[in-house]
Amino acid sequence: MQYEYLSVNKVGIVILGIETSCDDTSAAIIRDGYMLSNVISSQEIHRQYGGVVPELASRAHIQNIVPVVDTAIKQANVKKEDINAVAFTRGPGLLGSLLVGTSFAKGFALASNAKLVAVNHLHAHILSNFIQEEGKEKKLPKFPFLCLLVSGGHTQIIVLRDYFDMEIIGQTIDDAAGEAFDKCAKVMGLSYPGGPVVDRHAREGDSSVFKFSKPNIAGLNYSFSGLKTSFLYTLRDKVKEDAAFVEKNIPNLCASLQQTIVDILLDKLIKAVATTGIKEIVIAGGVAANSGLRNAVTNIANEKGWTAHLPEFRFTTDNAAMIGITGYFKYINGMFTTQNVAPAARFEDMGV
Repeated sequence: MQYEYLSVNKVGIVILGIETSCDDTSAAIIRDGYMLSNVISSQEIHRQYGGVVPELASRAHIQNIVPVVDTAIKQANVKKEDINAVAFTRGPGLLGSLLVGTSFAKGFALASNAKLVAVNHLHAHILSNFIQEEGKEKKLPKFPFLCLLVSGGHTQIIVLRDYFDMEIIGQTIDDAAGEAFDKCAKVMGLSYPGGPVVDRHAREGDSSVFKFSKPNIAGLNYSFSGLKTSFLYTLRDKVKEDAAFVEKNIPNLCASLQQTIVDILLDKLIKAVATTGIKEIVIAGGVAANSGLRNAVTNIANEKGWTAHLPEFRFTTDNAAMIGITGYFKYINGMFTTQNVAPAARFEDMGV
């Protein structure tokens, strides 16, 4: 990735953030690190298919992006000519969806003479913990810190020594935690997306009723494929005995599944703290909204003397404010891209 490095003024910086990596079209305005607006248009059509349909997602982005950006600018009470840079999700994500956001960002930047900033979606999830708002006090993470990044497509433990100095020290070798939630929810016949539905039912269940397989993976890496298989086999065997087993046991199944996933996540996080000596902990990604994970991290942080940072629920899902704040930090470091930039569905450079 080639960057254009320039000296910039660090005061009065206005960033337009654009996020179109999957099925949410979002635009936000960040000024000097503070969020002025964050508009999200979700695509409900995918629920009937039990998952995101890429072609439908990209078409919806085309319809939504202009009104979403216009609304974000108006809500922030800024003018188009006030915008210093357009930050957009370059990847990873669905290529068709990324193309819409990238193309719009290029056009907007070209028309308004604004700088162009390419953002890695995963990097943005982490830096969402740095979003601030006027009139709201917030304790920001201090470097170095450990981040447990948990989403539908990724599960990683990352050491951050600076905004752009990151090292992945653990990651899933197969499925992600969010995928395990969604796939197991689908097996139970729950609606999409499954993670939040499992969380709701889990609050009414007993997590000790069912036991599912936990992986024995060396080091700090994760694995969730065995858990999914164990869950599937449990349901298969029980349904043979009672056809209504799943329906009768939804709360306990969800609670037991959630507890197992949280235990797997925290086991490696505890080892990562012991290995690195870093006790500043950040949680990020869509699964960071899970109440079981949030409660477990808070409790263990109190027990072990960690400092834990949990993002607000609205910043756990895909949103443009996280793209904007990452774009802000890249802007003040002079990390701009050019009109030749292209989206990358599987882009893994955490510094982009």
